[in-house]
Amino acid sequence: MEHGNDGNERRPMPAWLYWWLGVWTVAILLAVGYFGYYIFSEGPGAAMGREGPVLTRAASHDGDLFPSLSPVSSSPTPTEVPPSPAPIVATTIAETSTPAATAPPIVDEGIRGLPMASPSYGMQAFLWWRPETAHRDLGMIQDAGFSWVKQNFGWRDIEATKGQFDWSITDRIMDQIDEFGLNVLVRLDHQPAWAGGGFPLTGPPDDLQDFADFVSAVAQRYRGRVDAYQIWNEPNLAREWGGQSPDPVRYAEMLKLAYAAIKAADPGAIVITAGLTPTGTQPPEAMPDDAYLRALYDAGIQGHYDMLGLHAAGFKAPPEMDPAEVAADEAYGGERFFCFRHVEDMRQIMLEYGDADTQVAILEFGWTSDPRPQSPYHWHAVDEFTKANYLIRAYRYARDNWSPWIGLMSLIYLGDPDWTPADEQWWWCINNPDVGSPRAAYIELTNMEK
Repeated sequence: MEHGNDGNERRPMPAWLYWWLGVWTVAILLAVGYFGYYIFSEGPGAAMGREGPVLTRAASHDGDLFPSLSPVSSSPTPTEVPPSPAPIVATTIAETSTPAATAPPIVDEGIRGLPMASPSYGMQAFLWWRPETAHRDLGMIQDAGFSWVKQNFGWRDIEATKGQFDWSITDRIMDQIDEFGLNVLVRLDHQPAWAGGGFPLTGPPDDLQDFADFVSAVAQRYRGRVDAYQIWNEPNLAREWGGQSPDPVRYAEMLKLAYAAIKAADPGAIVITAGLTPTGTQPPEAMPDDAYLRALYDAGIQGHYDMLGLHAAGFKAPPEMDPAEVAADEAYGGERFFCFRHVEDMRQIMLEYGDADTQVAILEFGWTSDPRPQSPYHWHAVDEFTKANYLIRAYRYARDNWSPWIGLMSLIYLGDPDWTPADEQWWWCINNPDVGSPRAAYIELTNMEK
């Protein structure tokens, strides 16, 4: 009896199957090779330009950032507690005259003299507590094609005891900034307890000469390395003035002392006034920025700064919107200062006081995406993609309409890693502060022509 095939014998594969497998193998190898060549030749920015929106949505881990998308239920990544400060390195002012021995940074065009490039591109970052986060964020600024980083040097963190200075963190920050070849704007404020001034609030010291001594020590130590100094922040708000009613005459005195101290220690450094914030609130809680600026001129500040500092939040209006249109429409706030172009109102005051040759530095500007109904910032929130679009258009508008009098434009923020969605600052950021991943604004600003 003959038996059929019992299953132990293998049939040969047909020839057409070999050809089919070979063709698809070659096709896959070609596709992988092309993509690898594309990334190698165009850089990671090319891939981000194509895939950025998808990556941004995936990285945001917060559905409220993108209200047009279905919310994703997830919890924010827990943030770390800032480590204890490094041991104090006690020095005296006399010992600070020799800068740390590192190579000078690559500077923006004309930066060791005036004027700045118009505009100059900057971001505010938070480099203080974590060297690894500082390294990441400085790399992001460089990769975006921006040349400036703004960083706060807290007086209370450096000179906790009168005449004794802890330079351990600021030396590290300056070394990292130099590594990336960026220009740096250092903001000086936040008085220590011994200086008074309404501590723990930020406020002017009881004796303004104490602040001048501190400023002198910083400028001596970082002579030729710090490109610009911002003297205090938002003094037209009581919360930044020790809880006291804003006092432009006293701020003018502070500015004069600080300017003289910096120029004596580092004549090439640029001195910028405090950024005045747009507001319509009257004393004692605040003072409108236009009234405050007029009072500064009346107090004789001219000749005691190199650039005038302003803040330029966009609120709900697109960057090109005329202040008169904003004032006529309650949907946009109904006041001229509720828009980016309020800077032009402030510039007009400069012209009235014969200050046409002075450049303006926008020390903070941006749009918030704050989705929290209880937040005072919610009424002018935009989505993340609108924020990206408005930031790019703001830089373009300034370039096309404000040159050459516009200098540095420092946006907010590359976020502090300790912020959470409960903090209003979180929603102004162009990255996700806890994990550092880019939002749409960062990706689009990276691709923006500069």
